[in-house]
Amino acid sequence: MVDVAALQRENAELRGQVSELVQQLAKLNERVAELLAIAQRKQRKPPAEKPPVAPPSVDGDAKRAFEERPKAPEKPAEKEKVKSPAKPTGRKSVPSHLEAEEHAFRPDACGHCGSAALDAADEIIEEKLHVVKEHQRRRVVRRTTCRCRSCGGRTTPRSLPAPYERSKVTGEWLAWLVHQKFGLLTPLDRIRRDLAERGVPMAMSTLVSLIERASDLLAPVDGHHWRQLLAGSWMATDGTGLKVLVPKLPVAHNGYIELYRNNELAVFQYEADKSSDSVVSKLAPFVGKLTADAEHRFNAVYESGRVTETGCNAHGRRKFRDAQDTQPALAAEGGAFIGAIYGEEEKAQALGLVGDALREHRQRHIRPIANDFEVWLAAVEPTLLPAEPLMAAVRYYKNHREALFRFIDDPEVPIDNSPTEREFQNVAKLRLNMLFAGSTEGAHRACVLLGIVATCRAIGVPAQTYLAWAFERLGTHRDVFGLDVPDITPAAFKRSAH
Repeated sequence: MVDVAALQRENAELRGQVSELVQQLAKLNERVAELLAIAQRKQRKPPAEKPPVAPPSVDGDAKRAFEERPKAPEKPAEKEKVKSPAKPTGRKSVPSHLEAEEHAFRPDACGHCGSAALDAADEIIEEKLHVVKEHQRRRVVRRTTCRCRSCGGRTTPRSLPAPYERSKVTGEWLAWLVHQKFGLLTPLDRIRRDLAERGVPMAMSTLVSLIERASDLLAPVDGHHWRQLLAGSWMATDGTGLKVLVPKLPVAHNGYIELYRNNELAVFQYEADKSSDSVVSKLAPFVGKLTADAEHRFNAVYESGRVTETGCNAHGRRKFRDAQDTQPALAAEGGAFIGAIYGEEEKAQALGLVGDALREHRQRHIRPIANDFEVWLAAVEPTLLPAEPLMAAVRYYKNHREALFRFIDDPEVPIDNSPTEREFQNVAKLRLNMLFAGSTEGAHRACVLLGIVATCRAIGVPAQTYLAWAFERLGTHRDVFGLDVPDITPAAFKRSAH
């Protein structure tokens, strides 16, 4: 027999315990809410900044220089905001240059009584963006061979231009593939999957072979770009890593991609390692100014005397930002000098100043700020410990002062190397998509195509359009066009288009 009364007593005890636990949990929740509110108030309250004080260990002259250091340029007072005219509301119209797909509809009968006697009273026009997926087509060329009635000889007309003899694709298709891979940064496996969905099966080895063919065709153009860079008076360079599969190595090799560029040319080059010897060797013919990071591997290049170092102020600006955690006041002072220098440079760029006008602007507005900045650096340096992040920023400017401020007197030299670094954003995305290059040769070929596409981007030329134009002139009909390599570059294409 089940003791019902005992079960009821146990249930009552359990309900009491549950009720007690619920009350305790409610009290804990209230306490947690109080602690969160206290933490949020502390976060909102800005930390009190201590005024920069020279440590007592410095000598009297250094302390006096620190106290009398020039103040950072003050931010200009904000002008009274003037209300700008109201912007037009509503959606933007569909671009009129797009090819139109038009449809016209007219009712067959009245929607009220069903009568077919209708007169046009009004017209409603709708415009919408539309897309038609690009067509993968066959190009069929039929060439009739004829026999001469006079001599009996057989004559076959020449076919249309192709990238190479017996190619499976046209120059336009090969240009599309290169643009997909190195312009839009689409991995080959996704291109292959997209083709398969359209009923165009293609082996991965075929796509790789086509990329190799494209690179080999454009290698002379890339070589011509490199010779132009070496013959110029200024170039910039930077680099990043690239994993490469090398036979007999158990893991992917950590190679290195370098970019050499000016305002109109870009050349990527692959090196097995980040050594000084390769840089010295390839820049041996160059006489001019080189904008690069302050790396030891460039020291031998500058020692030759043929190459002049120009530095990157963006790196110095980042160093002062990194030092704000440990020295917020002093780091902000130093950063204000660099910010003022960048502000004046932005004004010059907005005005479109070049040549002597740009030099005059920099010398008049930036040189005084740079001079005060150097005095500030000399005063602050003795007050810092060697291991402080701010000391690294100060020494960066003291050790590379001439290179970092050379742009003031030379309008050809930029204030920093940021355009080169931004070009590597595309390389980083490509590297993420492909993970590694399949071979050393593959890395070299990828550099050729990356450089051609980057050059097109630099001078405002549609890469796919140029590639189709170039393959037609570099392929089976090269003898018909009779053009030398300098006449098949992106710059030559741009000139011909105008």
